[in-house]
Amino acid sequence: MGLVYDESQLRDISTRFHIYGQILHAEPCKIGHINETYTATYEQGGNEVRYVHQKINGKVFTKPLEVMENVDRVTRHIRQKLVDAGESDITRKVLILIPSRDGNCFYQDDDGHYWRTYVYVENIRTYESVESTKQALEAGKAFGLFVQQLSDLPSPGLHETIVDFHNVRKRFDAFVMALQKDRINRAKHIQREIQFFLKHESVVRKLEKALASGRLPVRTTHNDTKFNNVLLDAQTQKQCCVVDLDTVMPGTLLYDFGDMVRTTTSPTMEDERDLSKVRMRMPMFKALARGYLEATDGMMTRTEKNLIAFSGKLMTYTIGLRFLTDFLQGDTYFRVHRPLHNLDRSRTQIKLAQSIERQEEKMQAYVDSL
Repeated sequence: MGLVYDESQLRDISTRFHIYGQILHAEPCKIGHINETYTATYEQGGNEVRYVHQKINGKVFTKPLEVMENVDRVTRHIRQKLVDAGESDITRKVLILIPSRDGNCFYQDDDGHYWRTYVYVENIRTYESVESTKQALEAGKAFGLFVQQLSDLPSPGLHETIVDFHNVRKRFDAFVMALQKDRINRAKHIQREIQFFLKHESVVRKLEKALASGRLPVRTTHNDTKFNNVLLDAQTQKQCCVVDLDTVMPGTLLYDFGDMVRTTTSPTMEDERDLSKVRMRMPMFKALARGYLEATDGMMTRTEKNLIAFSGKLMTYTIGLRFLTDFLQGDTYFRVHRPLHNLDRSRTQIKLAQSIERQEEKMQAYVDSL
């Protein structure tokens, strides 16, 4: 079921923010699956202007006030950098929060739900999957520029909006526990998949070693670098900005770049059942890496750069591990649409991780050449 547009609710929300003009109509926005999002059209001085109203999902983000403090700090910081650099078209290069009538960056309704409003970015397109190396290059630039812009975000650090979101050791431990309990007796049917994850625990150890060494800096990262979180100009296909900032928090570049590799380099969706189609495409990886390294412009440490190819395997392994854990637990976390859906998802990630592993040396050699 899609969102049902509640006209009276949206009309009330429209009066809670510093928007001058009358709301004409609104419609549910199909982008994203977590928050409740609407595109609303207003009449202002004889012109029609659009805004985005969004209700934060309090079940996923249990501390919405901290989420909004993060989003407000991040967007203000980037906006000021753009102003200082004399940039034009700033409202297309960073999300702009509209303040509420009571001076906050959000409005809390009578039911306790948190709402926010953004300026709508016109003349853009988003894509569910990458269609060309040019698009991959722009995605790399977009997420690289984002982390570069936030590299000098002053203290204190951002809130951790989802605790242990990318804690790979905890994900592995949860998998082992689910395997030991095997409460719905599924383990005997998936021994090949189980053995893959057990034998590749070295992936977890390699990340732990890099973090423990102190040579892998903690940075402000996006943490949800899917391609559909990049806004591209509808005419030029150049990146404008990135969206979906609720998971922006302390992390490592490996999480961001690795998940870009996972979600962008294979020609398939993450639940593809025909595993012969699943592979890491080197041209897509090269475009991502070139865009990302150009945008970060010398910011990376040697340790970070040395682990760029590994990061793709790391994040693919981690998400595959989570899918198989959920399958063992009876499909309690990820929404499934068919029997064995989580198992299919995990098998796709395994196949992609294996493809990355076979090409990892060539991938890293390309990164080293940049």
